[in-house]
Amino acid sequence: MAHLTGVEPRPRIRHNDYSPLTPPPLGGWTPTLSASVVIPAHGGQHRLDLTLAALAAQTYPAHLTEVIVVDDRSDPPLRLPDLRPDNTRVVIVPPGGWGAGHAMNAGIAAAEGEIVQRLDADMVISREHLEALFRWHHLTDYLVTIGGKKFAEEPALTPAQVHEAVRHGSPEDLFDPSALVSSSTEDTIRRLAGLRASKNPYQVCTGPTVSLRRALLDEVRGFDPEVVRGQDTEFAYRLAQAGAVFVPDMAARAVHLGLPAQRGEHGKSIVRLVEAHLAHRVPLRRDLRKEPGRRWLVPYVEVVFDVTGADERRIVAAVDAVLRGTLTDVVVTLTGPWSSLEGGRRWTPGTEAFDLALVRAAFGHDPRVRFAERAAPTAAPVPFRCTAPVDAPPAPALLERAVKAMLEERIGLLALDLPGEGTAVLERTEAVARARRLAAPGEDLADVIAQTHGVRHAAASEFEKLPTTAAKPAAPAASQATPKETPQETPQETPQAAAKPAAAHAPQPESAPQRRRGLFRRS
Repeated sequence: MAHLTGVEPRPRIRHNDYSPLTPPPLGGWTPTLSASVVIPAHGGQHRLDLTLAALAAQTYPAHLTEVIVVDDRSDPPLRLPDLRPDNTRVVIVPPGGWGAGHAMNAGIAAAEGEIVQRLDADMVISREHLEALFRWHHLTDYLVTIGGKKFAEEPALTPAQVHEAVRHGSPEDLFDPSALVSSSTEDTIRRLAGLRASKNPYQVCTGPTVSLRRALLDEVRGFDPEVVRGQDTEFAYRLAQAGAVFVPDMAARAVHLGLPAQRGEHGKSIVRLVEAHLAHRVPLRRDLRKEPGRRWLVPYVEVVFDVTGADERRIVAAVDAVLRGTLTDVVVTLTGPWSSLEGGRRWTPGTEAFDLALVRAAFGHDPRVRFAERAAPTAAPVPFRCTAPVDAPPAPALLERAVKAMLEERIGLLALDLPGEGTAVLERTEAVARARRLAAPGEDLADVIAQTHGVRHAAASEFEKLPTTAAKPAAPAASQATPKETPQETPQETPQAAAKPAAAHAPQPESAPQRRRGLFRRS
């Protein structure tokens, strides 16, 4: 097996088809990456003891593994049992929050491994579980691996029984086969060819066993501590926007002690809470954004206008055109020399600074309008970005229709020829993020996007007519724990010569933006 050393180029994976990667056989390779297993826990000492007993029998080298149990203020406090992995410790969550996301951030802060594994505190995993997931991370560094699981009511077990069964490779023997409940996540994975055919693979990344490289985790800034239910799906969505590829490995077997919470007495209430969080933070869940009068935390589309040298009337007209469009969950970013307004300088009428001051006075209190010296490298966590000339703002229906086409055709970049001269470019954030990760020095990002997602050119007029019937929102999984994505055949894409618009090149880091709205704080 070829290990990633940082010298050879990363494999260029199209959409989520990770077929070009070949993992080594279990037991037939030599791991080199250190790993941290982070277990958020609140109470449930006995189940934690069983989880740690299974971890003590793993085939992944013990000297490369640490286990961090994050005690979310259990009463009585959690303790470490005698039967546990050698390098195991407990950390206590800091004040200021609660829940699995807050606990995971505390564990991540303490972790030292190059791989981070998120594992529930009520999982009996097979002996090859960690090895099966971690072998993929030795191939490349932008994967998220997902383990399998079945559910079972907890029988009377001791840690010693669990350790012995796992060590001999038969943890399922501990449970009544007729009582094991299949996971809907596994059903979805099988139906979509191991997620290779999935349009939204992040939807099945719901925990309770997920691993990724630490650098990728840090890039998305960990979990959102304000999301107390549905935090795994929200986290996975942001990983998707960072260009991640999701790889399920059913060789990583496990039994989850206890049935899904959604099947319990308060199941419907839990689903409602999950959906309330996801509606604000996962714009691709169009089925959760049916009320057009609301304002949402994370917009669906960012529209970028470079207003350098433009007068106030042109800028205001462009912004108003976007805000009057058929898409209501949009944000407009105006890039230009806004720093010229700082430092107590006077603005003389007829100068560029005076026009910029007028624009800022008009929109400075509107959360849908942002001011920046230059656009951020990607629109994340916003899933789409449109970059257009300030003199040619999108027609009222263009954004909605163009984004719908990009979703249906699964393309990453849509270059629209405008009447007269000029080009508007729509980018899919996940495609741009992956291209930035994969591009060789000096390589045009549009060329990489053509390989990983596809590029299309079209006339803007193709998307400017209002639809005759209301477009149905893209409807992903009904809930975090029961994804029901329907497999669809990948359309044939033969990208034309890739466009080379300015928006498709790697921009410079944002230097003086207003505070980004819609981003969560890190606990």
